[in-house]
Amino acid sequence: MALDQSFVGRTYPPTEPYEVGREKIREFAEAVGDANPAYTDAEAAQALGHPDVIAPPTFVFAITFKAAGQVVADPQLGLDYSRVVHGDQKFAYNRPVRAGDRLTVTSTIETVRTMAGNDILDIRGEVHDQNGEHVVTAWTKLVARADEEA
Repeated sequence: MALDQSFVGRTYPPTEPYEVGREKIREFAEAVGDANPAYTDAEAAQALGHPDVIAPPTFVFAITFKAAGQVVADPQLGLDYSRVVHGDQKFAYNRPVRAGDRLTVTSTIETVRTMAGNDILDIRGEVHDQNGEHVVTAWTKLVARADEEA
């Protein structure tokens, strides 16, 4: 069954703050194989004008994807998560994520459409720090594959 178009524009409450730690940044940088010293060495980051280590650009995915879970879990939307695959991800940064940031995410459904029986959902996550400063916008595309029996 196609997702309800009336959900376009629905915004969910901000998440609880996520505190970004140096060790999490280091672990993530190692996991993705990015040896940029600004991710692991505070002095290297400070030499680039940052107050502390910064996170690789895709670090925020874990935070925004978890926030998109509010959308996925909305029983009124009726998304069958067992059929969902991650379709796309993109980010638009105002500044890098830094160690010590306390980030919240507000998720909004941007589009709902059906193509070839597949439901496609675009979710925008607005990420703000503890001071209310906008840090990054993340877009997540989820595709709920068509039921093969339908």
